[in-house]
Amino acid sequence: MKNVLQKPLITEKLTRLQEEGKYAFKVDKYASKAEIKQAVLDRYPDVKVAKVNTMVMPSKPKGRFTQSGYVEGREKVWKKAIVTLEEGEIDFFSEI
Repeated sequence: MKNVLQKPLITEKLTRLQEEGKYAFKVDKYASKAEIKQAVLDRYPDVKVAKVNTMVMPSKPKGRFTQSGYVEGREKVWKKAIVTLEEGEIDFFSEI
């Protein structure tokens, strides 16, 4: 079984969205919306999911200086899901 929800995403913009009942997660690249919804319901049983929006985040160039010179590379492609809740809320910080 694959790990659908990899980690919650916590940024300033996404924290503002939490006031509207929207939560963001980094998810498995091949997970469907139905699998993401079920994973959220399994992980947080006291919430109801209204909808799931997904987006594939593109690869970005990155580079760094090493002893042998400049090394160029790219970040991996990953998938982000924004889950809108009907009822309940998720507290990411109490589960540590």
